[in-house]
Amino acid sequence: MFLTVKCTVFITNMDDFAKMNEVYGQYFGETPPARACVEVPRLAKNALVEIEAIALA
Repeated sequence: MFLTVKCTVFITNMDDFAKMNEVYGQYFGETPPARACVEVPRLAKNALVEIEAIALA
C-alpha cells in the first residue's frame, strides 16, 4: 500500500483548475496529500494536465 504525501500538478490552462480539482478529488478523497499547482505553457504529448506524486511504500 502507498501513502501519497505530496503532488505537483502541472496544468496548461489555469481556467481548467476546477475541472482538474474535481477529478483529482475522485482519486484522493477527503484527505488529499499536500499539493502545488503550476500553470505551464506546454506538456509532453500535448497533455492538458500532468501530476507528479511522491509516495511512501
